[in-house]
Amino acid sequence: MNSRRLGKGINLVAALLVTGGILYAGFSGVGPLPPMGPAFNPGTGVWTVANGATLPTSRTLTIQGLKDPVRIQFDQRGTAYIDAANDHDLFFAIGYLHAKYRLFQMDLMRRQGEGLLSQVVGVQALPSDEFEDSLGLSRTAKAEWQALAQTSAARQALLAYTSGVNAVIKKDIASGNLPFMFKLLGYQPTLWKPTDTLVIQGIMTQDMDFTTAPLDYALYEHSLGVTRTMQWFPILPPDSQSPYDTGPYHKQAPSTLRWSPDQQVSLKEIKAVDALTKKISQLPPTAVHHGANSNNWAVDGTKTTTGKSLMAGDPHLNQTIPSIWYQISAKDPHYDFQGVSIPGLPIILIGRNQNISWSLTDVQDQATFFYQEKTSSHHKGMYKWNGKWVPFKKITYTIPVKGEAPVHDVISLTVHGPVMTTDGETTSVDWVGAIPSPDLSVLLAMTKAKNYTDFRNALKSWFAPALNFVYADKKGNIGLLSAGYYPIIKSGQPWLPLPGTGASDIVGSIPFQDIPQAYDPPTHMVFSANQRVVGKNYPYYIGTTDDFFDNGYRADLIHQTLSTKKKLSVADMETLQNSVQDYLATLLVPKLVSALKGQPLTAQEKSAVHLLATWHDTMTVSSQAASIWWEFLNNYLIDTFQPWWNADHVPVNQDSSLQINANVVSLQEDLEAWTLHDPTNPAFTLPNGTKRTANSVMREAFTNALSDLSKQLGPSPQNWQWGNLHARAFPSLAQVPSLGFGPKAASGDPWTINAADGGMVSSAGPSWRFIMNWANGQGMGVYPGGQSENPLSPWYEDQINAWWNGNYFPMQSVGQAASKKELATWSLQP
Repeated sequence: MNSRRLGKGINLVAALLVTGGILYAGFSGVGPLPPMGPAFNPGTGVWTVANGATLPTSRTLTIQGLKDPVRIQFDQRGTAYIDAANDHDLFFAIGYLHAKYRLFQMDLMRRQGEGLLSQVVGVQALPSDEFEDSLGLSRTAKAEWQALAQTSAARQALLAYTSGVNAVIKKDIASGNLPFMFKLLGYQPTLWKPTDTLVIQGIMTQDMDFTTAPLDYALYEHSLGVTRTMQWFPILPPDSQSPYDTGPYHKQAPSTLRWSPDQQVSLKEIKAVDALTKKISQLPPTAVHHGANSNNWAVDGTKTTTGKSLMAGDPHLNQTIPSIWYQISAKDPHYDFQGVSIPGLPIILIGRNQNISWSLTDVQDQATFFYQEKTSSHHKGMYKWNGKWVPFKKITYTIPVKGEAPVHDVISLTVHGPVMTTDGETTSVDWVGAIPSPDLSVLLAMTKAKNYTDFRNALKSWFAPALNFVYADKKGNIGLLSAGYYPIIKSGQPWLPLPGTGASDIVGSIPFQDIPQAYDPPTHMVFSANQRVVGKNYPYYIGTTDDFFDNGYRADLIHQTLSTKKKLSVADMETLQNSVQDYLATLLVPKLVSALKGQPLTAQEKSAVHLLATWHDTMTVSSQAASIWWEFLNNYLIDTFQPWWNADHVPVNQDSSLQINANVVSLQEDLEAWTLHDPTNPAFTLPNGTKRTANSVMREAFTNALSDLSKQLGPSPQNWQWGNLHARAFPSLAQVPSLGFGPKAASGDPWTINAADGGMVSSAGPSWRFIMNWANGQGMGVYPGGQSENPLSPWYEDQINAWWNGNYFPMQSVGQAASKKELATWSLQP
C-alpha cells in the first residue's frame, strides 16, 4: 500500500470515530448516527472496507441469473472488458460491475431522486426529499417503465441489469460485505428495481435542465423595471457569437416572442417567488442547474493531417470522488462498444462502436416553465383552466426520517405540473423531466448505429435533457444534432411565470426537422460548448441569455482554432481540450490597457499594466496577469452594475443568484458588447446622473482590483500568481475532506475550454475527456477519479494525475484486451 493510500486508511478510521463525519453531498450535518457496535464488528463491520483495497485476481464466479458464461477482463486502471454471448448477459454483467464498484453511489443517487435521503441521513435531508416528491422523478420513471413494451430491448436490458445489481446486493448482505458506508450509516440497500435506473436517468435531466430563471426574471423586473431587465438580460445575446447551425431555417416557422414595457409583476407574484426561492435555497447544489460547461467538436478529413475525421468531447459536471463515470468496453453478437457509463444505467452515454463515435453537451434551451394557477376561496381545492374549475389531483408520499416520525407529504398536481408553493400565487412547474422520455431505447439504438442515418433516426425519439450530440464515423463523415424536446407555448413571455389559465400552455415541440443540426457542413467542422447553437434569425424561441445559454467564449475559441489551422492532428485536439486561454480577456484586455495609456500610474500600476500588455490571455497557475484580469473583471462588473442594484434594491439576500459576479452570463455579454461597440452606454452612468464611460469605469475597476490583490497577496504584483487565488478540489461524495482530492492550485476559469467552475475553489469541470481518431480507429480518454468508490482501493483516484497533466489513456475493444495479458480475468458461470 503506497503512502497516500495508507494516509487515506488512517483518515478513514479517524472519520469513522467522528460524529457528523459522514454526510451526503450538499448537506451540512447528519442526524443521530446508528449504534456503533455492529458497525465495528471485526468480521462484518466497516473493517471489511479492506476487502476492496486490493486489485482483483483471476477467478471463476458462479452467479445465478446468467444464461451463458461471461468473461470480464480488467486492465491496470480497472477498465472492465465484458465478453458476453447474448444481450441479457451483457447488461447483467454491467449491472454486476456497477454494483461491485459503485453500489453506495448508486444508492445515494436513487434515494435523492426518490425522496428517500432522510431515511438514512436524518431530518436535514427533508427539504430535498419533499422537493423531489413534488418534482416527480419517481412518477416519471414509473410512467416510462409502464410505456415500455414487454419485448422491447430497453425493458429487457433494464431487467437484466437489475438482476446483475441484485446479484451483488444479495451476496454482500449474506456475506456481511456491504460497502462500509452502509454499515456506518446502519442500513442495508433495498434490492434494485428497473424504475431506480429510470430515476437516475431523471436525476441527470434535473441536473442539466431544471432551472429557476423565470423566478429571477420576476425579481429583476420587480426591482430594476421591465426595460432595464430586458435590456441587460435580453432574449438574444448583444455580442457576436459562434453558432454551429447558421441556417437557412424553415420559412413557415412561428415568429420570435417579444417583451413589452407594459408588463407588470404583481406583489402576489413576488410573494410566491419569495417562497419558492427560499425553498430552493435549502436544497443540495445539484437540485437546480447551475453553470454551463461542456465541449464537443468534430472535423472531417479535409481539415486533418491524416485525411480522416477527428472528434473530441469533454462533458463538464460536478467533479467528485468517486466520479460520475465508470468506463467499460463490452461485446456480444449485437453490441460492440467502448466508453463511459453512469453507475445505475446499463449502457454507455459517450463513446464509440466499430463504425461511429459520439459525445454530448447540454443544449441549455429553456426547459422549465412556471405557471400561476387561478384559485378562489369559493372553489376550494380547485383551479381554473380553460374556463372551467378543475380539482387538484392529490398524491401523498410517506417519507421515513431517521430518528423521527415519518412525514406525510401531500402533493397537489395541475395540468401543468406539481404545485410548488401556495404563498401569494399558487405556482406550479412544467418541466421536461416530467415527460416520459425513452432515453434508454435511444441510447441502445444509437450504440448499434452504423452510420449517420441510423444515428439521426435513433435521436428522433430523444426528449430530455436536450443535448448536442456530436458525431463522426470511420468513413469520414461528421455531424451535430441538438436532439430534445423544445417547448412551444401558445402566447406569453416564458422567461417569466406564466398565467395558468390555459392561454400560455405548452402546445408542442419544435418539429424535428427544424431543431438545430448539421451533417457534413461546408465548413468541414461542427462544435458546441453550451452556446446558443443557432443564429439570431432562428424563428423559434428557445431561451434567453439568462435562461440559460452559456456566454459563448469557449465556442468562440473552438471555432477560431478549428477555422484558422489548416490541418489538425490528435495533438491539436489534446491541446485544445486542455486550453486555459480566456477568450473574453483576449477581447477586453487590450481595451483596458488602452484606457490606462497616458494616465498617471504608480509603480505598482505600471508593473500590472506591463504584465497585462505582455500576457497571452492564459489562466495558468503561475500567471500574475491572470489574477489581475480576474480581479479587474469582477470589479468592472460590480462597478458598472452594483450602483443600479443598490438604487433599485435588487433582493440579492433573498436570492444569491442575483448577486453580481463574473458568472452572470448576461452581464458578461453586455459589458463585452458595450466596451467594444458602445462605450457610452447609459448603464455606465450612475443612477444619480453622474456621467461615466466604459474607459472611466475600467480605470476605476483596475484600481480596485489592485487594491483587492494587495490585501489578499501583498503589494508586489510578482506574488500575484493565479494559483495563489484559484484551486480545484474533488470532494468525496461522503463529504469527508480527507477522502477527497485537493484543494490544489489550478489553472483555468469558468469559460476556458479546460473549465474550472464553482468558485475560487472549483469543483466542476471536465468530467471525461475523449478523443476519437478515425485514421487508426483509436479512441483515447481519461477522467479525474478512478473506477472504485472504496477509498483504500488503488482504483479510487488513480487517474487524477493523468487528467490533471493533460494525458490520455488508449481505449481498447474487448477483442484488443483479449489479445493482451491484462491484470485479471473473471470467468462468470451461470
